[in-house]
Amino acid sequence: MATWRKKVLKEEPDQLEQAVAQAMLDLEKADGGQQKAELRDLVFISASEVDVAAGKKAIVIVVPYILLNNFRKLHHILTMNLEKKFSGKHVIFIGQRRILPKESRNNKRKRQQRPRSRTLTAVHEALLEDIAYPTEIVGKRLRVRTDNSRLLKVHLNPKEKQNAEGKVESFAAVYKKLTGKSVVFTFPAKDQYVGF
Repeated sequence: MATWRKKVLKEEPDQLEQAVAQAMLDLEKADGGQQKAELRDLVFISASEVDVAAGKKAIVIVVPYILLNNFRKLHHILTMNLEKKFSGKHVIFIGQRRILPKESRNNKRKRQQRPRSRTLTAVHEALLEDIAYPTEIVGKRLRVRTDNSRLLKVHLNPKEKQNAEGKVESFAAVYKKLTGKSVVFTFPAKDQYVGF
């Protein structure tokens, strides 16, 4: 008999992680056909709650990077069912990524050059993509104010405004919690944005 323990890779899962694992297991049992086999292979590393404005919360589920595409295939089913289970909370899936330190005098060792995908900037860009998924990012602007504070403006695809407009606050709060950077998500008019 399958238990929720097989769904979470953490040694000592907390109550939220147990609840998420149990919800995924229930979804696997309830669903039949081809998706049942795909749901069986899905596991996650950890889950945490992030406070969003006005007392709302979002659940951030960290998944192994290798399984991220599998989670994206079933994103609609998983988010719909998990948001139904945890009423009033948005569910966001992000891949686990590693940031390698820059080579300096103190940590010079003979090793390979650091891959671009392991830099701080690349990991933060990838987190932004994960958080906004399935909404497409069509543009980014970095605003540096006179007091030297930075604000990242992310323009999302206006075609998906209806689906993602309610989650924009959650996206910003999760990104701020994970990276410490302020971000504003907007939906520009269709004729205003220019792709990358």
